[in-house]
Amino acid sequence: MGEKERDMTVNPYQVEGKVDYERLVKEFGLEKINEDILKKIKKAIGKEELHFMLRRGIFFAGRDLNWLLNEYEKGNKFFLYTGCGPSGPVHVGHLMVWYFTKWLQDKFDVELYFQFTDDEKFLYKDLSYEEIQKWTEENMLDVIAVGFNPKKTHFIIDTKHAGLMYPQAIKVAKKLTFSTIKASFGFNESNNVGSIFYTAMQAVPAFLPSVLKKKKMPCLIPHAIDQDPHFRITRDILPKLGYYKPASIQCSFLPPLTGSEGKMSSSSEASKGILSTDSPNEVKNKINRYAFSGGRDTIEEHKKLGGNTEIDVSFQYLKYFFEEDDKKLKEIEKDYKSGKLSTGELKKYAIEKISKFLEEHQKRRKNAKKLIPQYILKT
Repeated sequence: MGEKERDMTVNPYQVEGKVDYERLVKEFGLEKINEDILKKIKKAIGKEELHFMLRRGIFFAGRDLNWLLNEYEKGNKFFLYTGCGPSGPVHVGHLMVWYFTKWLQDKFDVELYFQFTDDEKFLYKDLSYEEIQKWTEENMLDVIAVGFNPKKTHFIIDTKHAGLMYPQAIKVAKKLTFSTIKASFGFNESNNVGSIFYTAMQAVPAFLPSVLKKKKMPCLIPHAIDQDPHFRITRDILPKLGYYKPASIQCSFLPPLTGSEGKMSSSSEASKGILSTDSPNEVKNKINRYAFSGGRDTIEEHKKLGGNTEIDVSFQYLKYFFEEDDKKLKEIEKDYKSGKLSTGELKKYAIEKISKFLEEHQKRRKNAKKLIPQYILKT
């Protein structure tokens, strides 16, 4: 194996090295989202604009999207399935996926099953069961603050819904071998048995609505690309149980503020993630102190040669999530590349946009606790 092939690891438990998305598309066997798929999505949602994350290729790949959209056209509505692992605070990389998922729910008028994998985090993290439960409730506040329709959104908490989940999970587990888990996640004999079983639990929401409603239903899973191995396994097994393979739509990672390799993380000090609960002052300090710049060493040099938007983290955050206006984004890109816009000015604009976004999110988050019972799946 060459050096280039060794320098990247991407799976649900480890993202290391410079992520080569083209290579992942080939290695994971994904389908890139092309113009035909975008046209089909546009047709399905009518006169509405495509989401800016689709227009810009942030959500760039998937599986069986053509099939899913054909089923939708025939009147066979899909449901959405996504989730989070509650082991710490929510960062803006999580929010990016969830706000896109809300757009899908609104435009296609579909139900969402949102899984809180408290069992997974207990098995993988050095945290007590009680700490995981605390983070589960905290994370719920952020999910509710996104604005999902409470009548069409169902929270599944793995340990709380174990009576519902476990009978389905063992059906998956019976078809799943240890060698498959080892090959997919790099596990060995020292992994605890719970972690080896866990993928069976993550597969359940992809067909649970079909069980509950007693009819085969298509499923669409929006997620970041590192979660793909779980769902490749799910896709292999579900037809053996008589259900559709889940379709997926996958995004690239919001980069760490430091511009380093890997992805943003709320648990890693080095990655300096922006959290959903950060104040304007905390956002300002993090961007000014840590956000990797694509600017030049001196103001004179910057004015003459311009900045590099490809590596500038403030610009990337605007592109990925915080600036919806394509025209404004192009103007910023042009001015930064020409040297007209300085790094300081770009950071200032990014700070304002991120702070404003979080201020609105936090207002909704503040009122979310009393709404939790409306969202929890009734069994």
